Amino acid sequence: MASTSSFKIISSLRLSHPKSIPLSQTPKPLGSNLFQTQTLKFSTIPQVSTASSKYTTSTTKAFFCNKPKQNHDSATPAKVQELTVYEINERDRSSPAYLRLSQKEVNHLGDLVPFSNKLYSGDLQKRLGITAGICVLIQHLPEKKGDRYEAIYSFYFGDYGHISVQGAYLTYQDSYLAVTGGSGIFEGVYGQVKLQQIVFPFKLFYTFYLKGIPDLPAELKWKHVEPSPTVEPSPAAKAAESHAAVPNFTN
Repeated sequence: MASTSSFKIISSLRLSHPKSIPLSQTPKPLGSNLFQTQTLKFSTIPQVSTASSKYTTSTTKAFFCNKPKQNHDSATPAKVQELTVYEINERDRSSPAYLRLSQKEVNHLGDLVPFSNKLYSGDLQKRLGITAGICVLIQHLPEKKGDRYEAIYSFYFGDYGHISVQGAYLTYQDSYLAVTGGSGIFEGVYGQVKLQQIVFPFKLFYTFYLKGIPDLPAELKWKHVEPSPTVEPSPAAKAAESHAAVPNFTN
């Protein structure tokens, strides 16, 4: 009721004001009326503010109450599957190609190394496909007789799909790269791969630690041959005979 009477008084003051002061007369100070009007307006502010405050409070509570609960199951470790493969440069693919973009006489930052080599199963009994990618030289380390590259490449497994990796490739020691994705049966894969340099740049051994995919097919499961400079694929695998190669292996 107080707010209704207040608005009536304000309305009457505003309507009566033009008639109460003739145009020929000097307007009288309106300080008292303005003060009264402001006071009356001020008296309505707490009601509006209180309503707004209540609305804001209820909205805030609703926001926090409706916040979805975190899924604690995501903290459960994912199943890890190992896959071992050999990368062998048989000197028949013009690989690697060293592009000395740095214009330096020795290996230097910015040099590029595109490459593609043959890929065999960890037991050396089956041709899987190829590797294909590029390395960017980051640092030449003469004291370690090697280099540090940033590598981006893929492993192709014929009809089974491919796995992509990226990370540091060290020519003087073992290194780990991130598994960034894949296709076919490897769609959605993640994890890491350990790279072991056997004979640079002709023989390398990889151990994949794969997560996020269904169980690997039996054809991609084997007991690997321990890495050594003398390892060689079987003659049947080297010839890519039908029983010693995955379906439609990438060549």
